[in-house]
Amino acid sequence: MRNTEFERYFREIKLRQTRDTFTWSILLLALYFAAGNIAEFNLLTVWHSLPNFLDYIIETVPTLHVSVLFADSHTKGSLAYWGYRLPIQLPLIWETLQLALASTLAATGMATVFSFLAASNAWSPAWVRYSIRALVAFLRTMPELAWAVIFVMAFGIGAIPGFLALMLHTIGSLTKLFYEAIESAQDKPVRGLAACGATPFQRMRFALWPQVKPIFISYSFMRMEINFRSSTILGLVGAGGIGQELMTNIKLDRYDQVSMTLLLIIVVVSLLDMLSGRLRHWVLEGNK
Repeated sequence: MRNTEFERYFREIKLRQTRDTFTWSILLLALYFAAGNIAEFNLLTVWHSLPNFLDYIIETVPTLHVSVLFADSHTKGSLAYWGYRLPIQLPLIWETLQLALASTLAATGMATVFSFLAASNAWSPAWVRYSIRALVAFLRTMPELAWAVIFVMAFGIGAIPGFLALMLHTIGSLTKLFYEAIESAQDKPVRGLAACGATPFQRMRFALWPQVKPIFISYSFMRMEINFRSSTILGLVGAGGIGQELMTNIKLDRYDQVSMTLLLIIVVVSLLDMLSGRLRHWVLEGNK
């Protein structure tokens, strides 16, 4: 009898889950088509335009000949001829890395301070919390590209607009992630220190910080990767880095150099992902 009741109960739960899944799927599909209709998104147009995209990608593939593959840079069809702009592109890649690293380090430090002031369980005054939350909401609402355009108009073309754009947007994004992590921390260590007479700063330092430190480090590494990708885009509006080289090659129809620039970006992003993963494990777990 009990087995029969259990089977009936299990079937009811399974039927309810299936019904909920079907209902939510229908709602999401309806929302998708409604949003696509408002945004004038048409899959048929994408399908018809796809050959044009593929044609451009094929144009960027360099023409290499096995017989002259290792010839000098003056021989068309050689690897050296394909990479004749590497002396220009490699320093720009290095500049892009420095841009991403500097903006991430500066933003992480400021976001850490802001997050403890904005967290509801860190004992800061209410007006301070809401002011910082409003500020960081504004900072992350503005895309990096919009910030870059503003700073290029103010400071001119170069790395400074890119650094400021990435830093401000990163402060907005990381502060929100950080203070949400602080608010999700366990309260028992905090109450234990409070019972011992610890000050609010000591409770943050010895109760909250040890809990959120791994999360802060993980988010910071992730943001470093994002900032490198973003810095390549910011170069398109003159904010420094390899993006300027990419835009120049696209405008001048140097198709082979477009592929070389993209290849460099892909290689560096892949290496950066691997390195940041190893660093994350080394810092958090002590494993190399």
